[in-house]
Amino acid sequence: MAIMEPVLRAAVPADVLRIAALMRQSVLDVFPQFHNETETAAAARYMTEPDTVLIDDGTYYVHDAAGEVVACGGWSKRDKLYTGSGAAPSDDRLLDPATEPARVRAMFVRGDWTRRGLGRAILDASAAAARAAGFRTLVLMATLPGVPLYRSFGFREVARVALPLPNGVRLGGVSMEYGL
Repeated sequence: MAIMEPVLRAAVPADVLRIAALMRQSVLDVFPQFHNETETAAAARYMTEPDTVLIDDGTYYVHDAAGEVVACGGWSKRDKLYTGSGAAPSDDRLLDPATEPARVRAMFVRGDWTRRGLGRAILDASAAAARAAGFRTLVLMATLPGVPLYRSFGFREVARVALPLPNGVRLGGVSMEYGL
């Protein structure tokens, strides 16, 4: 049986459960190359909740291969920087494209679909859409597995940080930015 090439499309509400499953599987597949067992388990628990606001805003994408979501990610015109960043009062605030950067959010690729250009295609679509919306910069908070992709795309490292998770585990992260 031939493997169907994935199709990039905007995520829809009916995708939420498949996105959640993909996020969790991606963490379990990819994080062990960068994190210990405790960190991977914490990330799988706390960093894999889809943000439906991104879907509602039309800024979140999936790669669909014969009905399976094999990659997801997108950008945001809202203040929330990353999943699990808490429920700050300003999370839903719309950013000012003239003075604030758009955010790249929730990028995940299933382990058996990595290194095929899916993440890059999502970044291309996100950068083009953010640019069309008037943004001049993209920022993101990368987990360690994503850093090579973002660097190869042209993001530059701003700072290394420890991302706190609700159970006290801290994951290595990298704040990055990209000029549009």
